[in-house]
Amino acid sequence: MKAQIFLLLLFAMFTSTAQDVVTFTASDGLTVTANLYEVDENDPYIVFFHQAGYSKGEYKATAVKFLKLGYNCLAVDLRSGGGVNFVQNETANLAKEKGLPTTYIEAEKDILASVDYAWEKSKKQMILFGSSYSASLAMRVAKGNSKVKAVIAFSPGEYFQPDMVMKDQFANYDKPVFVACSQREFSYMNDLLINIPDNLKTVFKPQDGAGEHGSKSLWQTCPTSKEYWFALLMYFKKLDSIK
Repeated sequence: MKAQIFLLLLFAMFTSTAQDVVTFTASDGLTVTANLYEVDENDPYIVFFHQAGYSKGEYKATAVKFLKLGYNCLAVDLRSGGGVNFVQNETANLAKEKGLPTTYIEAEKDILASVDYAWEKSKKQMILFGSSYSASLAMRVAKGNSKVKAVIAFSPGEYFQPDMVMKDQFANYDKPVFVACSQREFSYMNDLLINIPDNLKTVFKPQDGAGEHGSKSLWQTCPTSKEYWFALLMYFKKLDSIK
């Protein structure tokens, strides 16, 4: 009940904010498209990345809810994806037109370009927010990156083997990370994140249901979405105390 009241109070404050479509260029010349939600140009950014087969539309109803937490938001189309929630993936479509590879690992170029774009906007450390394969990439990009404060990772995993083993990539990890997963994924997460110090990682699974894969956990259609939201918002409160 306390969780429900907290969420109602937070989202009752929400008022609609216009979004702008912005573009920037990845290292191989591909134009990356994103939705920009800006309340105050001086606020830091949360940069959102979608899961496989999806687009920035994964965060159509999610990103705006973070604006009242004191962040601007950037929801990015990665080149490995498709459409969701009636939102097409413009970056993926353009990559296919140009004959560029659209594998998961190639999308790291788009994530790096997104980090540079958000940094140039505010010059403040940002939070990277990933879903499924992009959660793993966001964690990898954040490691050792002075532009990144923390990572929110929904259902990260070993999506790049045999070329890259994420568990090894997380050795000597140096960023706070909130990892959310379904009940089914929980035991796997403990193994995946074993190289990340306990004081830097928070791992959450729902108690009142199975949960979902990726950031679909936050959609209203997910029966346990309120659990995920409450845990996430408590984590943001913790992050606010980290300077």
